Amino acid sequence: MLPKQYRLKNRIAFKATYKVKNSSHSGGVTLFAGILKKDEAPTKVGFVVSKKVHKRAVKRNRLKRLMRESYRLLLKKGELGNSQKYMSLVFVGTDNALGKKFDEIYSCIKKLLERI
Repeated sequence: MLPKQYRLKNRIAFKATYKVKNSSHSGGVTLFAGILKKDEAPTKVGFVVSKKVHKRAVKRNRLKRLMRESYRLLLKKGELGNSQKYMSLVFVGTDNALGKKFDEIYSCIKKLLERI
């Protein structure tokens, strides 16, 4: 599980991240990056899968778990690249990512973090 200091929870923070319109897409996952940081606070991360993607909460939650675990492993390895310059990141799962396995989601997340 992602440590509490890295979680993005506030709805206003999600909206502020979307408003910046700094995004990238890869393999069914979209990454929205917020504004650049001025201090050394940790980057907050949120994971979203809309109800429009799939009707069943089980499917949506599985995709969120896969994305969250991928990010946690990259954080543990220190392979986050330039993504730590931003105050907040939001990963949005789409219907193309629903049937993918962990390795595919992991590579998508890694590619997005390198690209941003």
